[in-house]
Amino acid sequence: MALITKIREKSGIAAAAIAFSLVLFLVGSDIFQGRSTLFGGNSQKIGEIAGETILAPDFQKKFEEASANYTAQAGRGPGEQESPLLRDQVWNQMILDIAYKKEFDALGLSVSPEELIDMVQGNNIHPSVRQQFTNPQTGQFDKNFVIQFLKNLKTMPVQQQQAWANFEKSLGQDRLRSKYENLLRLSTYTTNIEAQKDYTAQTSKVDVRYLYVPFYSIADSSIKVTDAQLEEYLSSHKDQFKGENTRSIEYVTFPVIPSKADTASFYQQIKKLAKDLAVSKNDSAFAVLNSDVRTPYYSTLSELPEAVKTSIATFQVGGIYGPFKNGGYYSIYKYGGVKKDSLYTVKASHILISPANKTDSAKAEARKRAQTILDQIKGGANFEVMARTNSMDGSAQTGGDLGYFKNNGSMVKPFEQAVFGFSGSGLIPTLVETDFGFHIIKVTEPKTNTKYKLAAINKGIVPSQSTMDEAFRKADEFANANGTKAAFDASLKKDKSLIMLRANRISENSQGFNNLQAAREIVRWAFDKETSVGDASKKVFEVDNQYIVAVLTGKTDKDNVKIDDYRDELTAKVRADLKAEQIIKKLDGISGNLEQIAQKYGAGALVETANDITLAQGVLNSAGADPTALGKAFGLKAGQKSKPFKGEAGIFVMETIKSIPAPALADLSTYKNTARLMAAQRTSFYINEAIKEKAKIVDNRAKFY
Repeated sequence: MALITKIREKSGIAAAAIAFSLVLFLVGSDIFQGRSTLFGGNSQKIGEIAGETILAPDFQKKFEEASANYTAQAGRGPGEQESPLLRDQVWNQMILDIAYKKEFDALGLSVSPEELIDMVQGNNIHPSVRQQFTNPQTGQFDKNFVIQFLKNLKTMPVQQQQAWANFEKSLGQDRLRSKYENLLRLSTYTTNIEAQKDYTAQTSKVDVRYLYVPFYSIADSSIKVTDAQLEEYLSSHKDQFKGENTRSIEYVTFPVIPSKADTASFYQQIKKLAKDLAVSKNDSAFAVLNSDVRTPYYSTLSELPEAVKTSIATFQVGGIYGPFKNGGYYSIYKYGGVKKDSLYTVKASHILISPANKTDSAKAEARKRAQTILDQIKGGANFEVMARTNSMDGSAQTGGDLGYFKNNGSMVKPFEQAVFGFSGSGLIPTLVETDFGFHIIKVTEPKTNTKYKLAAINKGIVPSQSTMDEAFRKADEFANANGTKAAFDASLKKDKSLIMLRANRISENSQGFNNLQAAREIVRWAFDKETSVGDASKKVFEVDNQYIVAVLTGKTDKDNVKIDDYRDELTAKVRADLKAEQIIKKLDGISGNLEQIAQKYGAGALVETANDITLAQGVLNSAGADPTALGKAFGLKAGQKSKPFKGEAGIFVMETIKSIPAPALADLSTYKNTARLMAAQRTSFYINEAIKEKAKIVDNRAKFY
């Protein structure tokens, strides 16, 4: 468009002619194929957000801007894997710009120019700014770098000025979103009744005996399920079986695997590279020029591949070692000795207990809870398990693991001082307090500042052109001979060397399926309106070093849910209901204690005991954590026996032997604070889902990309 505008300014009528020619050039193929939007063809509407229509040219322009920013940062344009991610980023940004902005405006939220200045060069620097302007010498944020950059901004290229403007805009949007989320997060609260419920669920205990007849004790083949029964179940459970646009395919792969000749050639190449690396005067430059993947010249022990890590103690300076297998590559190394870095590296895990608020009483409660956990770990409790069940940050999901980090200010000061002041590895015996709360820390790998000098050449075995041509020939021959599902299946029966794979319920926006990460072309073929169920692909698709021929085996429509869309799931549900009716009918006619009932029922009936179970974490031996059975156990009085009832995976007769109610607790603040913190942590997710639902987003990107 900038080119067209410039031409128009220069030459009037000529500009109009050239502009029209450019438009024809860009959309001509669509016009002649009847797909143009200029003359009443398909819409250029790529989606809708909160009532605003998103047109394909507008979206594409934003994508190109994002691509330019990516290119400026990465030094190369986005590839097949990066482009879909960038499109998602652009789409999510548009949701923020449109749907979120309406919510911000409704509440009168804004970020003032003064606030933005404070985030960039004031007293409350935004984390993104800190990251961008870290002094490489000290590893610390340097505000002078920011001020110097801003002074020189007007003399920089226009692209760089625009990039900074976009960056500042993103800072403002991030602050707006934080304000909005914090506002709603502060509205979360937990009542005494909710806290009491949590306390009771975790503390009340029962001892139970129960008869359990699992559904698997009756053979599936003995239960006949009709389509009419499936239709009835689907009709009465529509909320559980939502419609969506999906496709199912079967496909045959023809992998491009290096031949014996390719492997022999590769090893000759590695041998020659090893000899040349040994005599190279500039080994680091030689390694970079000859590697498929670059690795750092200096590496800490933690950064080395496992095979090298276990062998490096035997390396001699100037020696050549390898090849070592590292993922999909083979590596050879020239060892140049060690050096001491100015920074130390350590690996640690932690458990964070945060106070509910900034009051002294809340801090005291948090400290008490943290000390209790620390004492339990000292007494033999598993650190990782305690982290998963108690830590109040994201590392809880990985057992508290924080990975490797350096003493460069990446961690808050008290935490960093405690970890890097600790000798060796193991549990730090005292709590560490920071602004985030109280930390229980375990050093899993001791600090070190030793770096190893290794010039590494990393090469992958690449199939030769003749190997690739032969694989394609086989795939193309198969595709040409098998245009339908029937022919597809017949060929597979004849040729046992071919392996057929399935991918079910592929979504419209999927970039791949199963273990294929970049199979967008196959997905688009499957969703093409010209592709019918039973059609095989005439084209051979190339994905991840293999050729693929596919056949479409199924379609689902979000506006028309059919039993075939969920046949397996529906059949399992209906079959379970029929088994439940059969088992309960048989049990209803039997009396006596649990052992007598089981004996009279016959094969399949189990009698088991579970002691000291809680409602929150109860497990019933063979039946597992069945919520219906657990609820029934806590609902019965001691000595009371239930009638047969259906659980998740079988039929129960429950008998409560002993019930131990939760002791009276005057102060529920711990449970109240924990529940509130957990609710606050989920706020961001719930906000996002609610805004997207309210915006009634229509996403048609799959029709364009």
